[in-house]
Amino acid sequence: MTQNTVPVVGKDEVFEEELLAAVTGQSLHLIVLPTEQCNFRCTYCYEDFEIGRMAPDTVQSVKRLVGRRLDGLQRLHVSWFGGEPLVARTVVEDISSFIVDAVTGRPEVQYAADMTTNGYLLDAARAEGLARLGINSYQISLDGPQEVHDTTRLRADGGGSFQRIWQNLLSVRRSDLEIRVLLRLHLTPSNLPFMREFVSDVRDTFLGDSRFSVRLKAIERMGGPNDEEIEVLGRETRAQVLEELGSLVRTGSASRNGTPREEACYAARPNSLVVRADGTIAKCTVALNDPRNTVGRIMSDGTLRIDGARVSPWVRGWAAQDWAAVRCPYAGMPRPGQELLQLGPPRLAGAPR
Repeated sequence: MTQNTVPVVGKDEVFEEELLAAVTGQSLHLIVLPTEQCNFRCTYCYEDFEIGRMAPDTVQSVKRLVGRRLDGLQRLHVSWFGGEPLVARTVVEDISSFIVDAVTGRPEVQYAADMTTNGYLLDAARAEGLARLGINSYQISLDGPQEVHDTTRLRADGGGSFQRIWQNLLSVRRSDLEIRVLLRLHLTPSNLPFMREFVSDVRDTFLGDSRFSVRLKAIERMGGPNDEEIEVLGRETRAQVLEELGSLVRTGSASRNGTPREEACYAARPNSLVVRADGTIAKCTVALNDPRNTVGRIMSDGTLRIDGARVSPWVRGWAAQDWAAVRCPYAGMPRPGQELLQLGPPRLAGAPR
């Protein structure tokens, strides 16, 4: 095999690997919303901000859930989401500190944590404190240069956010923290004239540092109140733009030949659950306002009361070996009353209860 050859893995083999990873009781992925409030009001946001900060009793329930599940776990992955999770930083720190203490002395448990944040409250000092709690991977979005970004990623008080985020990113770059930052660069018809120069600027400023990476993402209508006013890129234009701008940031292994590996969405995985700030259990962070997304509740003792019938539509792709339903189970979600090809009970021995 030559140095730059990408090994070819059969599609059926990849599907089986993803299935095993999705249903194993030795792995648990919790997406925790410490608050559903946010300090931003992005014009394309789909969240309604009706639920506030996670109450102390729910915080305790999350800790008890983790404590109950550690025996038999080989991997615990916690993703922090919101709202803006750093608006409720003390909740993040409280639960994370408990987990770090709980996994100490358990070398068999691999613990990893990441955060999706708007970056406004994440400077190097704060990132250093969170790194001590195991949070070492971030996703932060930018909508282009300041004059564009500040028209769409607005603070709740109506002000701009670009300069603060950019300075925070520079402070992280200047640090020696062992963290990873994925910069998600949003694309819209209105910002395209600015994006070639901006993508080049991001590349030259950050991508010389291996801790930083870039993902280009076209904005979509996600069910928010401004959907009718949002302009989105057409399919053909989107593909062309992604290829053109992607060529500006591809380096090293990212430029090697080969088709990206298929991957299951977290929402399709039975061992991945969203813990909302009010203690309800969901599967998807995009469909927060869809009643079909509520599949249970976390109890005061840390157990989970899960409705298997509500979980089944989210995991339907595995039984049918349907990659589309596994990649995004929310797309094409059956309506109530439609027949489902059942996987059977999604909970295996040792899986979340």
